[in-house]
Amino acid sequence: MDLTGFLDSIVDYVDEIGIGRKGLATDGEEHEGRIHYERGISGASNAFQEAQVSADSRIIVLSELVFLQQELQFCNEADTDTKSSLKEAIQSFEDALRSLQAVADAGYKTAEKTYPQNPKYRIQGFPKDAFHLACIAHRTRLRNVLRSPGINMIEKAVLQQRAANLTAAQGSYIEKQKAVLQ
Repeated sequence: MDLTGFLDSIVDYVDEIGIGRKGLATDGEEHEGRIHYERGISGASNAFQEAQVSADSRIIVLSELVFLQQELQFCNEADTDTKSSLKEAIQSFEDALRSLQAVADAGYKTAEKTYPQNPKYRIQGFPKDAFHLACIAHRTRLRNVLRSPGINMIEKAVLQQRAANLTAAQGSYIEKQKAVLQ
């Protein structure tokens, strides 16, 4: 997979979604808006499916991070709650990428000793570090959006795919933790 091209395509899909949403909300531009929106949603859906098939925690996190960064660009300045949530999610995925770097290092074995053995700080016996926390928090965000009325089923399917990707990313990440810690 060409990672740069893949991430660029996600940027393009979010752009299409954003243009489509604006068109749908503007008299006389509904038809063009629907075309852009559907093209963006369809492309995003395919991209997130491709990310899950890769079973690569880094690709999944990067795809989500790029999607969120692009969504932030389309966020209305007055929508402070959404902007705040997106910024928090972006920061948590940046921290998750740092965890991915750390788990590839033998020093992770020493760092693991700083995590309590209490199960609430562990996942399958492994440290619930920034990677896991980012996935858990964002999956909760996505599930909260899924509960909102008025979201069409196509967009809900993309949100469900993104949530499933986070579960897959955690599974892949646990394998990385297992490799360094056992």
